Amino acid sequence: MKLNFLAGYRPTVTVMIQSETAANAINTIRNSVYEGADAFGLQICRLAPEERKRLKEIYAASSGRPFYITNYRYGYNEGLSDEECMNGLIDGLKAGGTLGDIMGDTFDKSPNELTTNPIAVDKQKKLIDEIHQMGKEVLMSSHLYRFAKAEEALEIAYEQQKRGADIAKIVTAANSEEEEAENIRITSLLKKELDIPFLFLSGGTHYKVHRLVSPMLGSCMSLCVQRYDELATKSQPPLGFVRYVTDNMDYVPDKL
Repeated sequence: MKLNFLAGYRPTVTVMIQSETAANAINTIRNSVYEGADAFGLQICRLAPEERKRLKEIYAASSGRPFYITNYRYGYNEGLSDEECMNGLIDGLKAGGTLGDIMGDTFDKSPNELTTNPIAVDKQKKLIDEIHQMGKEVLMSSHLYRFAKAEEALEIAYEQQKRGADIAKIVTAANSEEEEAENIRITSLLKKELDIPFLFLSGGTHYKVHRLVSPMLGSCMSLCVQRYDELATKSQPPLGFVRYVTDNMDYVPDKL
């Protein structure tokens, strides 16, 4: 039976796992299960190569919850080709991952993590088809790490959708109240315009409100951490706080 990553009826609370060892990843996952995680995101590139043999053990610790996996170019993957990274992603999906992250510039490292090289784009589409044939899902990501206007964000999301992604992911930034407010508006715009689920995140100095309310305005999930350590992404809020807000805030508009 095909396992869908997203809960569907509400934003999926996803705990990101960045760990060098399987044992530490398993401990974090088990703690997160008790604290109310819906799903997990495992960044395989952070796992030491010898620890990747234990992916099935890591997945099993979630008590059946789905896994979003990434295998980016950095971490222990430094120096590997994109082909090698994507082979590792396929291995992670075969071992039990549900949703695979393909960067928008896979096979052709490009500004804004979105290649326009037709050969690279064709290879991406074939990889997406391969993953779909496995009964798995694909998220395509573009990390800009800077403020982007609505037109640019929409253009990236449209292109990710066009290439066959099941979920579009864009990471920008905001360094003022005005930019953060605009990111909130863009979130609503993406919900209106896209035909697939999306994840729109931001960093910078002004990201906390956007990270919190984005799932309430259309983003398909919250990315959070079980606790902060040296590898954790500090812009991702803690699970306990996200769970509290998600469970206690009525954000669904009234309908007459």
